[in-house]
Amino acid sequence: MLKFINTLFNRQSEQIKANVEIYTWQTCPYCIRAKMLLRWKGVKFTEYKIDGDGAARTKMSERARGGRTLPQIFINNQHIGGCDDMYKLDAQGKLDSLLSLPSN
Repeated sequence: MLKFINTLFNRQSEQIKANVEIYTWQTCPYCIRAKMLLRWKGVKFTEYKIDGDGAARTKMSERARGGRTLPQIFINNQHIGGCDDMYKLDAQGKLDSLLSLPSN
């Protein structure tokens, strides 16, 4: 079904070459919203569900240069921030170009 919807909106997952990682909590509304945008764009991403896992949250915070809010999103190992940051990149027309870059 998602593939069909992507074709309706001309979202081609073949154009997505970036490695996308997202740290989430299962019931976090910002996490859900961020994943919805990624899925709508046809992005396959690695999700780290860190509910109640202090060690994973510490690792996330280190990667995110101290960021402790969720979600924390990385594209090709570059920290782009949280949900609002990703939506801002999309509104500026910068997200698609980041997603089209091959992973390192």
